Amino acid sequence: MRLSTSAVHRDPQARRRLGFGLAALVVAWPMLTLAEFKPWALFDGGNLAVIGGFLAGFLPPDGSPAFLALLAKATLETLAMATAGTALALLIGAPLAFVTTRALSISRIGPGPGRVRAGIVRQAARWLLMVLRAIPEIVWALLFVRALGLGPAAGVLALAITYGGMLGKVYAEILESTDTRPARALLEAGSGRLAALCYGLLPHTAQELASYTVYRWECAVRASVVMGFVGAGGLGQLMDQSMKMLNGGEASSILLVFLLLVLLADVLSNALRRLLA
Repeated sequence: MRLSTSAVHRDPQARRRLGFGLAALVVAWPMLTLAEFKPWALFDGGNLAVIGGFLAGFLPPDGSPAFLALLAKATLETLAMATAGTALALLIGAPLAFVTTRALSISRIGPGPGRVRAGIVRQAARWLLMVLRAIPEIVWALLFVRALGLGPAAGVLALAITYGGMLGKVYAEILESTDTRPARALLEAGSGRLAALCYGLLPHTAQELASYTVYRWECAVRASVVMGFVGAGGLGQLMDQSMKMLNGGEASSILLVFLLLVLLADVLSNALRRLLA
């Protein structure tokens, strides 16, 4: 029996995809309406003239020695802020991820006296991660700027708290999404949780964990811009000063540095993935 050409090329999931597409449209349309999303307003004659005049002020980039010295100092502050904040976030998120990862739970192997206690500790750690990542880093930066004064120290603490919650949540999800049978076999054989993590889970997830950590460092670099507007130092504070002085040349030079930092993050991520392959 020969099938027709239409039957051979028919997509068995076409109706489901169409249904999901229509459902997404039904949900997204009122959201876009509430957000007053009107991209066609950008192409209005007056708006195009305003945008063109604003962008023209960014050329050429400022390359004066005095400003480049300030730019270099602000860049080092931003790198230090992002790196120190990510390192502290790693110290916060990694242990919490270790606690909340169900694949490393010895109490889940079988009934025992510590099963209820382990469940309570794991759930408490999950709530702590939720609280840490729920408060934006800009709010923490405002708080620490008032407590510590202007400077990158406030940005470091703000990044550490918020990104610690993000790293812990995603680390736990990455560890649980891989093949957990080797870790479970080690736990059932009497191995400790740390050994099960190192030999059962990390060999399969090291690349993804490293890649996400570098991505978070890249996000920390970008977040430092926003926090700089509230006095946390770095390139963001320099950008704030340039924009207030309507100096587009300085602002474009700062943006070029940000492009270079993002490129550095990509190179670092690829190098780590090749090293861990």
